[in-house]
Amino acid sequence: MASAAAATVTLGGKGAALSPAAVYALSSGLASPAIDASAQKPLSTRAPSPQETPASLTGALAALAPDESRAAAAVLLNKLLLTASDSASALVTAATAARLAESLDVAAALPLGSRDEAAVAAASAPVSVALAALIDCCAAPLARVADAVAALSCEAARGDAAAFDVPASGDGLSAKDEADVAADIKMLIFGSKLVSSRGGAPAPAAAMFAKVPTVNGIFREAVRALHARVRIELNAPVKLGKRDARETGKGKEEALVVLATQLAKAVQAMCKLSVARARLCSESIADAELREKLTGGVSIDDLKGMLDRVLIDSDAVLVLKGVYNQLLKFRDFLAWEAAVAMAAIEGDSSIEKPQAGLDNEVGSSAEKPQTGGEKAKADKKSKKKKTLGKGTSAVLMLLRDHVTNGSATASVNSVLVAEWGTSLSLLFDPKCSGLESLVEKVKEIVESNEVRRLPKIPKGTRDFGKEQMAIRERAFSIITGVFKMHGATALDTPVFELRETLMGKYGEDSKLIYDLADQGGELCSLRYDLTVPFARYVAMNNISALKRYQIAKVYRRDNPSKGRYREFYQCDFDIAGVYEPMEPDFEVIKVLTELLNQLDIGTYEIKLNHRKLLDGMLEICGVPAQKFRTVCSSIDKLDKQTFEQVKKELVDEKGISNETADEIGNLVKTRGPPLDVLLELRKEGSKFMQNEGSVVALNELEILFKALEKANALDRIVFDLSLARGLDYYTGVIYEAVFKGATQVGSIAAGGRYDNLVGMFSGKQIPAVGVSLGIERVFAIMEQQEKERNEMIRATETEVLVSILGKDLTLAAELVSELWSAGIKAEFKLTTRVTNHIKYALQSGIPWMVLVGESELQKGSVKLKDVKANQEEEVDRKDFVQELKKRLSKP
Repeated sequence: MASAAAATVTLGGKGAALSPAAVYALSSGLASPAIDASAQKPLSTRAPSPQETPASLTGALAALAPDESRAAAAVLLNKLLLTASDSASALVTAATAARLAESLDVAAALPLGSRDEAAVAAASAPVSVALAALIDCCAAPLARVADAVAALSCEAARGDAAAFDVPASGDGLSAKDEADVAADIKMLIFGSKLVSSRGGAPAPAAAMFAKVPTVNGIFREAVRALHARVRIELNAPVKLGKRDARETGKGKEEALVVLATQLAKAVQAMCKLSVARARLCSESIADAELREKLTGGVSIDDLKGMLDRVLIDSDAVLVLKGVYNQLLKFRDFLAWEAAVAMAAIEGDSSIEKPQAGLDNEVGSSAEKPQTGGEKAKADKKSKKKKTLGKGTSAVLMLLRDHVTNGSATASVNSVLVAEWGTSLSLLFDPKCSGLESLVEKVKEIVESNEVRRLPKIPKGTRDFGKEQMAIRERAFSIITGVFKMHGATALDTPVFELRETLMGKYGEDSKLIYDLADQGGELCSLRYDLTVPFARYVAMNNISALKRYQIAKVYRRDNPSKGRYREFYQCDFDIAGVYEPMEPDFEVIKVLTELLNQLDIGTYEIKLNHRKLLDGMLEICGVPAQKFRTVCSSIDKLDKQTFEQVKKELVDEKGISNETADEIGNLVKTRGPPLDVLLELRKEGSKFMQNEGSVVALNELEILFKALEKANALDRIVFDLSLARGLDYYTGVIYEAVFKGATQVGSIAAGGRYDNLVGMFSGKQIPAVGVSLGIERVFAIMEQQEKERNEMIRATETEVLVSILGKDLTLAAELVSELWSAGIKAEFKLTTRVTNHIKYALQSGIPWMVLVGESELQKGSVKLKDVKANQEEEVDRKDFVQELKKRLSKP
């Protein structure tokens, strides 16, 4: 598909996509449509059979301006061509396509020539989609332009760079767009001598510019959301016959209206902030008369009521037109702000004005040739003047060249500023070829400074420094030791699986699976957990029994929060195969208690329930069997929400009656010591004893609890009927470990029995039970404990530092190699200052040092230093390895 500046936009081509820019070009007469040759073939040559025009289309056309009508015709034509190419049965006549292409007028193409054409017109909502495309095309470049103008105003008003210190984190606690706006503006003002860098700006300026990252970030977010939807609506063929065309079209209109009104709210905030910044810039102008005229030269009175009219209008077309008009108004405000900022800078003699070709232009270091005397004078003069940032200098030159056509400005007055505002408003229109240059220049400025921008990591991910890795390695060692003590073997599986392997295994959580982009082959997704890949491995290899452990990363497209990440480790222990009742279940829970005890994280409890008991409870309460799993997913939220919140979800979203929900609420309150609760549930008259599934579950739990009691592990278990575990594959005992200490991390481990999961892959049922340790949350607890102990965390296991008091690498290589050969963990350091050696040893926690200076070399000896005791001993060079082995108690 050709760009917006091209003479022709080709529609309907294979692999081509109609862009909002192309729709704008067609609507503005900058381009004409052409039907791709491949799209001509599916069109029918039969004579048109005139159809009644869909009422939604007739009403919408009456409200359109000529350019909007041309945009709607382009969208409808493209939709007809896409639908004809997508479905062999779709009847789209060549005559209708030709009329639309020739006239770009929907009215001229009426009546439509077939029922399918009428259905496409109704289902595709071409008028609303066209208006949304125009909005998108106008809004997208303004996201970049608004940042550049805000940066220019920050310079003119002597703003504060601290306003743009917005950190980006990977834990979901910072808004990405807000952080990106702040980073981009910092790049634009980089090097400025006008902007305060230490919070020294006047209070009004500091407060004003502090809002920019948030407001501009919300605008970016709204623009991107609308663009994503518009792109789909422009290029997706209509599926005929599957849904009511009229209702489908209404649904599309409603979706676009929601996104457009979100954009309108963001635009309203952008307008208010732009006007306020323009007034702030005008206040910095020394000429009182000009300052007064510019201060009153813009008003937001025109905006009053505009947003309200947009939000309350019930007609989708009128709403979208309202948003479009509001966007055009914002363009005028932004242009006025830029003009006022330029006037403030141009009229300030203390500011050095950027000139094309000088080194204040981004990417250029050329200077105008000067004689020695002239250069000295210029240097002296420039020292007295303040300079703009390199990015804002380039933006100012580009805007100034546009409004002045390259000619010099003698003096700045209110008439000239008004002319600049009009000229810049035209520049910010997509019809102007200069807009693309401006946007590319801003992008180039930001990207040319990427070397100065700190890189970021994706939300929900973390880096781990040396101290954190030391804690992790210690924890992994403990965990692996427990797994091996129980005879488990290690297993590793691919980080991504076929999408079909993962789908249908996680209930409502399936939406959290990360799908990988289709590379033209197999459809794959990142693994969500380690259990399903384990079941796939067992089924694929026809294994009848296996006790395995796996420690690996998993991925979830979740909303990051404290303790919740998108990439994290899981430590899994599973037993697959046929055993005596509760035999593997006992061992898995025993492994869990041993893990948590040996990791020494503090107080915890393991909540336990049985899926058959849970199903029996729901049956007793009158929940239909087909709703068991979805109700379980709601009950599973009781550890995070009150029962009233869960009840509302059950009643409002899942169709459970109030009475049934209340009965569920009464039963899920049951919790306590396992044997006591078991006795309560099995007493005479208990409804659970009248339910077949519940009886089986209670008998199994009796066996399990008695075994755990003999193993001294029952004191950590709480029998809790509210535990549901939302995953679909659980069939028996389920459990969840919760930390009870001060660090709030929630669940730290969970698992259960899943007898049918392997059979879902092979048809051969292999029962299995397992547990997964949420190691990231355990690490958070361990890291907090280390902070509270205030002890140094050793990142290395180095036992000896070979300290050469000089630069003799060959000597260091000889000595340290002897230590390595003897199995001693050692490092070496070359520096003449002994204090640097000792400081490094202390910071690294290295217990012993081997010091070699000139005197030791002459004597053929070395000094052994006990760092902690601060004691030294001189030994023969040939004996130093043996002496160190004695002190380190090495054989």
